[in-house]
Amino acid sequence: MKITNGYVNITSPGRNFITLKIETDEGIYGLGDGTLNGRELAVASYLTDHVIPCLIGRDPFQTEDIWQYLYRGPYWRRGPVTMSAIGAVDMALWDIKGKALNTPVYNLLGGKSRDGVLVYCHAFGKDIDAALEDVAHHKNLGYRAIRVQSGIAGLKSTYGVAKGPGRYEPAERGLPSEYEWETEPYLRSVPKLFARVREAFGEDLYLLHDCHHRLTPIEAARLGKELEPFHLFWIEDPTPAELQEGFRTIREHTTTPLAVGEVFNSLWDAHDLIRNQWIDYIRATLTHAGGFTPMKKLADFAELYHVKTGCHGATDLSPVCMAAALHFDTAIHNFGIQEHMPHTDETDAVFPHQYYFKDGYMYPGDAPGLGVDLDEALAAKYPYQRAYLPVNRKIDGTLTDW
Repeated sequence: MKITNGYVNITSPGRNFITLKIETDEGIYGLGDGTLNGRELAVASYLTDHVIPCLIGRDPFQTEDIWQYLYRGPYWRRGPVTMSAIGAVDMALWDIKGKALNTPVYNLLGGKSRDGVLVYCHAFGKDIDAALEDVAHHKNLGYRAIRVQSGIAGLKSTYGVAKGPGRYEPAERGLPSEYEWETEPYLRSVPKLFARVREAFGEDLYLLHDCHHRLTPIEAARLGKELEPFHLFWIEDPTPAELQEGFRTIREHTTTPLAVGEVFNSLWDAHDLIRNQWIDYIRATLTHAGGFTPMKKLADFAELYHVKTGCHGATDLSPVCMAAALHFDTAIHNFGIQEHMPHTDETDAVFPHQYYFKDGYMYPGDAPGLGVDLDEALAAKYPYQRAYLPVNRKIDGTLTDW
């Protein structure tokens, strides 16, 4: 079998997605997700102009060699654009393998380690009362694990809370909007939020919270310590992780579990975090971290240090990546939890898939390959529209982490 062609599909059924399709001389094709929120066209160009020509004529079964060729060959390594492109290729090649061998991808990764994949959803509200209503709503949908965010008194907007009615989608059409932020009101508000959630719903729900890189290590340590009575499953991205040693400060002051890594694109981003056991969950994604080939190595390395996975799964990744994540989650031993933000009906129609949700768990299905497809005729009805994530400023005007 040889690769004969590859091309990129750009579609925007509510938000932008980049999908790589790799074709072979035996009529089998594979799909990979290369979506990079707010920088989609950079990945599309990288694939079209620099990667796809290098794939023609290669054996799609040689996933390890092709991955190393794309990572080491250009000399310039890593970075979100490069790794998202490599991730799309690797995902598509594993999809081809599964289809050619007539088996789901999870069987190629070692087979099932579990029957279902525990997932968590997002609940939010403009204030604590509204957040409690949304928690109740998602509990009634069958979720056993719920991330909870709420608005903060005195701030016009905050991460994880929609500006109006309906689902939360952080990417906005047009140029970046600006949010405002102040840390101290947030630190006072979050413990009150989770005290109310536990009071209303008891101890049975797994509860999570996302700080979205907004705290210093000592501020995150304070928050983690104050949240200990409410037994959170984790606090996510408490501080920017460029300085990995910052997590040592947090770890030394709290037993609240720590999760980080949705912006990581290499094992080296998490190397010290894992080997020093400063985190409990690694959240890298198959798209942004380069696909199945490196993510399996990352999971195996993490397992040595009692670190579990908790892959990012927001709507800034397409159903192709969600399908891939569920195969990965099903197979690896040290799986922890999978983020699940349901896509819109329009997106699901463009990407028909076999995976499904039931009673708090998701299942990849048993179709050969990834079990997801692309309706290209329907995708063509949703042209690309420029969109960006917001930026964040403190009340005094200082640009800070969004």
